[in-house]
Amino acid sequence: VFMKKRRSLDSFNLPITDIKAGFYSDIYFSRTKEILAKEHYNPTVVMQVFQRNDATLCGIDEAIAIIKNCADNSHQLKIKALHDGDDIDPWETVMLIEGKLADFVHLETVYLGVLARQTKVATNVKNSLQAAKGKPVIFFPSRFDHYSVQQSDGYAAHIGGIDSVSTPANAFYWQGNVVGTIPHALIAAYHGDTLRATLAFAENIDSAVKVVALVDFHNDCVNTALEIATALKDKLFAVRLDTSDKVVDKSLWTELGTFVPTGVNPFLVQKVRSALDKAGFNHVKIMVSGGFNAEKIKQFEADKVAVDIYAIGSSIFKNNIDYTADIVMVDNKPSAKFGRKYNENPRLSEV
Repeated sequence: VFMKKRRSLDSFNLPITDIKAGFYSDIYFSRTKEILAKEHYNPTVVMQVFQRNDATLCGIDEAIAIIKNCADNSHQLKIKALHDGDDIDPWETVMLIEGKLADFVHLETVYLGVLARQTKVATNVKNSLQAAKGKPVIFFPSRFDHYSVQQSDGYAAHIGGIDSVSTPANAFYWQGNVVGTIPHALIAAYHGDTLRATLAFAENIDSAVKVVALVDFHNDCVNTALEIATALKDKLFAVRLDTSDKVVDKSLWTELGTFVPTGVNPFLVQKVRSALDKAGFNHVKIMVSGGFNAEKIKQFEADKVAVDIYAIGSSIFKNNIDYTADIVMVDNKPSAKFGRKYNENPRLSEV
C-alpha cells in the first residue's frame, strides 16, 4: 500500500511562542484553558474536525505541526488525519484529536484558520485547472493579499495542481517554477513604448526565460501584438491580454451590440489570434488574465476560444471553505452538541 508522505514538523515558519501563549487564539479558548486549570478539571476528549463542501484538503500537515509544536504534553495526544491533496466530502472528518482538553484547546482558532485558508486556495486552483482541460494555468494572486500568506498560498496552489507561481515565496515550500510576464510598470517607464520595453526585457533577462509581452497598454491588443511579433519573431513566446473589464479594446469598437465587449472576451482573443496567424506568427501563444476563475475558464473552453495559457489571481480567494472542530466524546462517553456526533473515518491515518 502506498503511504502518503507528510511534511516534517520543522518545515513550517511557526511563531511557536506566540501560538502557545494564545496570541492568535479566540479569547474564549484561552479562558477555557484558564477555567480548566483553576477547576483542576482536565477531561480526555475527542475533537473532530470537518467542513461542509466538496473540496481539496490542504493545510492538514501545518495543522498537525501547530498541534505537535504548540500543545502542552503534545506527546500524549493522539491524532488521526487525512493528507494534503485528498479530495474530501461535506461533513467528512478530516482530523481527530484525542487527549486532555486543556493541553490543546487554545489551538483551535489557529489550526482551523490554516485549514480554511489553504483548502480554499487548493480547491479553487484545482477547479480552475480542471476547467482548463490540461492547458497551463499560472498562479498570479499575491498582489491581492498580505505578503505574509504567500508561502502557504503557494504551497496550497501546488497541492491544487499548479506548477507555475509568480513570487519566490509562493514556491518556497516546494521549489516551484517562478514565472512572469512584462508588467505595465516597465512599459510606462518607457513612456508607453511596449516594443521598447519588450526589447529591453529580451535583451537583459536570461534567455532561458520566455518572453511574454503584455499588449493592452494602449487598448489596442491586435496592433500591439503584431508590432512586437514582427520585431521579435521567434524570440516571442506569447502575448498576454489583460484588458480591464471596464474597457473595450479598440479592435472591437465597430462591432458593438451583439456581445459583452469589455475586458478579455472571446472576440478579442480571436481578433488577436487571427491577426497573428495571418501574419505568419502561428507560434506565438496567447495568455489571458484579468478576472478569470473556474467558471470563466470553463466557458472559454466550451466555446473553444483560442487561449493557450490562463492566469488566475483574486478568484482563488473566493468561496470560503470553513472548518468546524467539535468535541464529540468526553472521557469515552458521547458528548456532542445537538446535530453532531462522533464520525469515525476509515480513511484517517495515525500521525
